[in-house]
Amino acid sequence: MSNGMMHATEYSQQLETAAKFIEQHDDFLVVSHIQPDGDAASSTYAMGWLLDQLGKTFTMINEGPMPSKFSYLWGSDQVIDFSKEVPSRRYKTIISVDCADFSRIGRVSTLFDEQAKLLNVDHHPTNDRFGSCHLIKHDAAATVQILYDLAIHMNMSLNLAMGDCIYTGLLTDTGGFRYSNTSPEVMQIGASLLALGVQGSEIAEQVLERVTYSQIVLLQKALSTLSFAHDRKLAWLAVSLADLESTGASSEDLDGLVNYPRNVEGVEVGMLFKEKAPGVIKVSLRSSGLVDVAAIAQSLGGGGHVRASGCTIQGSIEEAVARMVQEVGNKLI
Repeated sequence: MSNGMMHATEYSQQLETAAKFIEQHDDFLVVSHIQPDGDAASSTYAMGWLLDQLGKTFTMINEGPMPSKFSYLWGSDQVIDFSKEVPSRRYKTIISVDCADFSRIGRVSTLFDEQAKLLNVDHHPTNDRFGSCHLIKHDAAATVQILYDLAIHMNMSLNLAMGDCIYTGLLTDTGGFRYSNTSPEVMQIGASLLALGVQGSEIAEQVLERVTYSQIVLLQKALSTLSFAHDRKLAWLAVSLADLESTGASSEDLDGLVNYPRNVEGVEVGMLFKEKAPGVIKVSLRSSGLVDVAAIAQSLGGGGHVRASGCTIQGSIEEAVARMVQEVGNKLI
């Protein structure tokens, strides 16, 4: 039996196990990773839709607010912002979507009952298989792709609401169907969703093209910090708390900033340094393909994909830059 067939068989078994987990339980808490991106938000809503169709009771939650640009999706008005509202109960049945490791769930994990059972649905190669039940496909372009497979496996009839969720997650995690994770399967799913009535061009305009005023002013500030090292194979931008405050920008406005240094001709690795709090720097890494940035991030307590990953460094922006220039430099030599 080929590795591909073994993988397909294992994935099919995981889909069945996940389907049984959902069918046999009720009263779910659905959570995605802190500072959700398009796939995390879309996966949260898609899982909510799936549970809703099955007549299940569920609560969708995130440590912070969901990105407002995805407010056109089904269920976006139902998600609890843990930073503003803390449920006064514990949950025994959890579904995490798009979380590479348990820490990515954030403070929401304080709502988990000690005996809680958790279904871990994810596509990150660095996923450490936390939870009692796993549905993990490393070569899926996005977690929504796995949820699409799950819905099909459970013989569910997809409607436009679910179609919009799946399409949005695929669109954002493939960079508008441009990244190397844009497989034939992704395009086939995309085509089937367009046939369902999804307005692909409208979604692309909303989530990829349109920028807020604060976003463009922040970009202006960030580009003034553009720096290079290692024969211009490494480039980065930095955004301080003061920058965020002076521009009125939110974390959502940082979306896509890391691509600017990465897209410069000759650059192998692009980085974005964002000051989350005094002495806490979030580092986003993007690779052109020669450097495995997931391995670098993982060695520093983070994770992600070969071409896109992140980690957190303690110290000032200057200290974080010095550390990462050295870490990435070791891989560029």
